[in-house]
Amino acid sequence: MSFVGNCGTFTRGYKAMIMDVEFLYHLLYLLICALGLFVHEFFYSLLLFDLVYREETLLNVIKSVTRNGRSIILTAVLALILVYLFSIVGYLFFKDDFILEVDKLPNETLLPDRTEPGETMTGEFLYSDVCKAGSSENCSSIVPSDQLITEEMEEENKEHTCETLLMCIVTVLSHGLRSGGGVGDVLRKPSKEEPLFAARVIYDLLFFFMVIIIVLNLIFGVIIDTFADLRSEKQKKEEILKTTCFICGLERDKFDNKTVTFEEHIKEEHNMWHYLCFIVLVKVKDSTEYTGPESYVAEMIK
Repeated sequence: MSFVGNCGTFTRGYKAMIMDVEFLYHLLYLLICALGLFVHEFFYSLLLFDLVYREETLLNVIKSVTRNGRSIILTAVLALILVYLFSIVGYLFFKDDFILEVDKLPNETLLPDRTEPGETMTGEFLYSDVCKAGSSENCSSIVPSDQLITEEMEEENKEHTCETLLMCIVTVLSHGLRSGGGVGDVLRKPSKEEPLFAARVIYDLLFFFMVIIIVLNLIFGVIIDTFADLRSEKQKKEEILKTTCFICGLERDKFDNKTVTFEEHIKEEHNMWHYLCFIVLVKVKDSTEYTGPESYVAEMIK
């Protein structure tokens, strides 16, 4: 209420109040405070974003993404189109190469429980390292059961992630964009004797150059250039405030070799806070008591 009253929102009407961005910002933070008070304390952590709103440097970081948002979105759409095309090629020609290691959640039902009655002999027969007498196996060449279980678990932890076109798109989009060398870093390493070895090399290189190097760097370049422009604008604004009179616009070098220095001019002759005090006086003073200059200034302010 204090913010709304100080900004004169009540005098501008309810429509202006609803369309005011700062009013909506404070209303959102009031809602977050209510959620933290009545729902859960973790909502209070969202209030830390107020640092971004108050600090101009951090706000420029956000503006570097939002100012040229259209260019970034269009470049991202181009990246999605390329990912879609590479997914189609991978689905048609390199479906068997999409083999990725996964970390499955432990499932106790996969192996028999040796503690239950009746399962002990079965477990001993399947998982014991002892060579069974009377069997036709060669005991000298038996692979230890631990090694067999390890190999089976390694095979179970690998999945084909390109059985459908949708899964190919998800795999290329998720692993391809997050890998430094593109989708070729996560796919199966082909042998040079395979007939599609050359095609696979071209596939990996094209994805690396077109998506990783060109498209992603285009997005990064737009963000970095926008941030540099915002920083230069801020520095230029600060330089103007330091070297130019806020009232008359005269620069510091115009006062060289003059009887009045630039510091005396901006502090005595054209002190901007004196002008602000005069504007406040015009606003709070009764219009029937205006002098000639005060009436003129009040009309110009309107």
